[in-house]
Amino acid sequence: MVRQAVAAGSVHHIAFRARDDEEQRNWRDHLVELGYNVSPIMDRIYFHSIYFREPGGVLFEIATDPPGFTQDETWKNWGTICGSAWLEPARSQIEEILPGIKAPAKQ
Repeated sequence: MVRQAVAAGSVHHIAFRARDDEEQRNWRDHLVELGYNVSPIMDRIYFHSIYFREPGGVLFEIATDPPGFTQDETWKNWGTICGSAWLEPARSQIEEILPGIKAPAKQ
């Protein structure tokens, strides 16, 4: 299998939604039964994820809805630069490379 570089015009992965941890575990069990090499459940702070590749090499993710993005901030703060505690040491570097965003005016 030939792997391509992640670049403009490429797809890093395709994500699917699981309603909760139980639904995700059921998918994981089913995929393992089918012979897929499925990652362990990974805690991504705002959701839990599992990953596997299809025979052509495309990476798939199945991510849960909970715990959700409002666990450490309110929806009113969405759109501001915030992130997980583990990213805080890199905040200034991240802010330097982010392009500015201008919200459209309300009509």
